[in-house]
Amino acid sequence: MVLLVGWLVARLVYLQLAKAATPVQAPGGSPRVDTLEVIKTTLTVLAFAGALLTGLYAYRKQRLAEGDASRADAQQFADRYSKSAEQLGSEQAAVRLAGVYAMARLADDWRTQRQTCIDVLCAYLRMPYQPREAEGHRPGEDQVRKTILKVIIEHLQDDVATGWGRADFDLTGAILEDASLSGAVFGGRAVFSKVQFQGPTHILDTTFLTDAVFDEAEFTDDVSFGGSRFLCGSSFKSSHFKSVAMFGEAEFVGESWFSAATFGQESWFSNSSFRSGASFYQTRFCGESHFDGAIFSGRAWFGQGLFVGDCSFHDATFAGVALFTSAELSGRPWFGQATFRASASFANASISPEGVDALTEATFLAGVERGPFIAPQP
Repeated sequence: MVLLVGWLVARLVYLQLAKAATPVQAPGGSPRVDTLEVIKTTLTVLAFAGALLTGLYAYRKQRLAEGDASRADAQQFADRYSKSAEQLGSEQAAVRLAGVYAMARLADDWRTQRQTCIDVLCAYLRMPYQPREAEGHRPGEDQVRKTILKVIIEHLQDDVATGWGRADFDLTGAILEDASLSGAVFGGRAVFSKVQFQGPTHILDTTFLTDAVFDEAEFTDDVSFGGSRFLCGSSFKSSHFKSVAMFGEAEFVGESWFSAATFGQESWFSNSSFRSGASFYQTRFCGESHFDGAIFSGRAWFGQGLFVGDCSFHDATFAGVALFTSAELSGRPWFGQATFRASASFANASISPEGVDALTEATFLAGVERGPFIAPQP
């Protein structure tokens, strides 16, 4: 590059001097060379060439300096990463806590490797963990893990300057105690498959912009997803809610899957909205289940579901096909003021005589397959 520019400058100087030195026809007819003009042209061209070369040199120097600075920054980031990872592996809880904050700060500063730093924090939570009461518990480990989750959620709030909203989070198999994800906005994929949520869990007003996966997750205590929004697919297949589960006013925009899930106690989906298909196929509701005011815009599939306790669909709206085929409604069902705008099927459903009467309180606008009904087993 430098040689090319130098050649161009030299060529320009040569052409300008040649032009200035070209003899001029004098009035008397004899050519002459204007020496003063040649000198002026030479000085002008040399000044221009000097300025150009000076600028080129400065540019080249700046690029070299920037390259050195970039390499220095990369080395500094690498050193910080190694130090943070080393701290996370310390036997002392205080040092591990320092490593958590150091890795989080590095994720803020090192944008190109932010996902890598986040993956390290998620991997820490996926490591085997013994709770406080269990044998083999490391002192202070519960605080380290809670701090990691707290740092992650703080970086997923809307008002955070340095957010991690576009990152993916894979917490498969992690053990999370007293977890709170409330108010977080997950822009990347959020995977909580096989996570053990121990203690009360709060996932209120949380937004999932892409897929949210809770397959085979276990909630040992009360959990609330109230007001949360699932804008893409959401999956709770084979998940186990041992205590009260609250999804009131939750919004499911994409397909939602609760197939083969188990709700050990009360479950609340009141005023929730299912914009696409909702599958509760083979789902077990061991306590009371509430779908009052829920809106099912797509297909609602409760086939082979088990409702041990009372279930209420009061004022619910089924805009798509509703399937309760082969479902077992052992408790008392409530369908008062429920509206079925598309076809509905209760074929081969196990339902009490009181439940059959309850269906008469619903409005079926496109026909319903009511039988044959099978009396539930005592």
